[in-house]
Parts: sequence; C-alpha cells; structure tokens
Amino acid sequence: MSGLAPGEAVDAAALPLAHEALPAVEVIIGAPTAAVHELTTVGGVEVGIWEMTPGTASDTEVDEVFVVLSGRARIEFVEPALPAIEVAAGSVVRLAAGQRTVWTVTETLRKIYIA
Repeated sequence: MSGLAPGEAVDAAALPLAHEALPAVEVIIGAPTAAVHELTTVGGVEVGIWEMTPGTASDTEVDEVFVVLSGRARIEFVEPALPAIEVAAGSVVRLAAGQRTVWTVTETLRKIYIA
C-alpha cells in the first residue's frame, strides 16, 4: 500500500504500475497482464488503481464501484446473466461480489476502484 495521506495528491492516470501475467486459468484470448496499486483505505473500504492490457480474461468480482480513466473494454456478465456493457474513459460501473465476468480489453484499461 502506498499510504496516500490526507491532503496528498497523485496523478492516477500517470502513476507507474508493475504488471504481472494473469493466471493462465483466467486467460481466454491473448496474453493480458494486470497491475493493481492500492492507494488507501477509508473506513474499511479500499481505493486503488487497476489496469489490464489488451486480451480477454474471466474474473469473479468483489463488491466494487469503478471509474474508467483510460482505455476501452467490453464486460460480459456470465453469472448472473446480464447484458454486456462497453466501458471507456468516464464510465462508472457497479459490480457485485460473486458476479462472474469476461473482460475483453481492446485498449489498455485503467480504472480507479472503490471496493
């Protein structure tokens, strides 16, 4: 954790992130990598930055709201089945714990998450 202090500012769009390969069992297409950087915790709620490079991967979600800073992706909701959504800079999305999703990232996606 970086320990973002009250009154401190970071450039969330430019903050360097350390990417790692996604687990092979999650990768569907390509060789996407992901990075996460926890900024702080407020009242037991984690706030951070997450990024994924192009490719397609599955995930099981946690309770989260996120705002896309940059990039583009399509999120398919496998379980429960819901209509797929397209996200890009400015999109605000709510995910629920246990949702199974498939993310197809076409331009490296960076988001601020609150989980």
